[in-house]
Formats: sequence, C-alpha cells, structure tokens
Amino acid sequence: MKTFIYMVRHGESPKTEGDERTRGLTDKGRSDANLISQLLKSERIDAFISSPYKRAMATIEELAQSVGKEIVVFEELRELVFIGNDQIMADNEVYPLVKQMFAEPDFSLPGGESIRICQNRAVGTLRKILEQYRGQKVVIGTHGAVMTLMMGYFDNQYDLAFLLKTSKPDIYKMEFEDEVLVETTRLWKD
Repeated sequence: MKTFIYMVRHGESPKTEGDERTRGLTDKGRSDANLISQLLKSERIDAFISSPYKRAMATIEELAQSVGKEIVVFEELRELVFIGNDQIMADNEVYPLVKQMFAEPDFSLPGGESIRICQNRAVGTLRKILEQYRGQKVVIGTHGAVMTLMMGYFDNQYDLAFLLKTSKPDIYKMEFEDEVLVETTRLWKD
C-alpha cells in the first residue's frame, strides 16, 4: 500500500527573536507559506504533522486550516539540537558545525546532540508515522538537517551536499510502498 510523505522544510525565519523553538517566519517566510498552501492544496492531504518549533508549524498552518485539519505535533521531529538551552546559532557558526557533524556522526557540542542520535529519534518517529498513516498522504512540517537525516536513512543520496542545496522553504514528496522508499520528487520551485 502506498503512503505519501510530503517533507515541507520551513520558510525563512529570523534569527533575531526568541529561541530555536519560538522563532517564527519572516514576511517572505509567511508569503512562501501561502505559496505552499496553493501548491499542495490539490494533493488532497489526509494528515498534518509537525516539529514542535513555531517556524515549522507556521509554514504548514495555512494549508492545514484551508482543508479543515489539525496539526499533530511530534516532539521527536524537532530540529537537530546543535547546542543546549534552545540557543539560536548564527549561520556562520552552524554551517561549519553541520559539516563537522556529518563527518563525525557521534560528535556533539555540550547540551547538543549528535547526527546519529537525531537520526535515530527522527527515523523512529517517521517509521511510526508510516505505520499509523499507512495508505494516506501526510505533510510533515520540518527542518533542513532533520529532514535530510530522515530522507538519507531511506536513500543515501540525501546527505550533506543535498542539505546544503536545499532552500527555505522546500518540499519533497516521498512515495513509500510500506516502509520502502520508491520515489522522491522535489515539488518546490525556487
């Protein structure tokens, strides 16, 4: 039985307010969320799931509301925790760190988690979603690193190089036959 997972990476988000959990979307991020809603409306989505982070939920919220669905939040789908206390890290700090983490999957900063730990928690949750929502179309509001780790578990072409080429937002439609990834299609056009 086919199940479709739509990985929706969040839109542009300011790194000047709140913390990793509470920062929302920029004006461009909100505008892109509207485009996502228009793009996916015809897909007849059955369920909406998200990371607990505000920017991920806000990116899929308009679409979920337009079809009368609630967003189910899964804590385990949160972004890779780079450093403790949900601190925001500037991009010029995050990108070198991400490269090191992909090269050394067990490396983490104090209070953070490793690539291996993040992938294990996220993939375990994705497998539960595939089981619970079998035969349905499911949107997942997500983040770049955790999305890449989930996709990479099923197909190793989704790696650091892939992550560095993704955009904010981005959309990947994954077709599964049971727990086997059959095809992935990028739906977002820059």
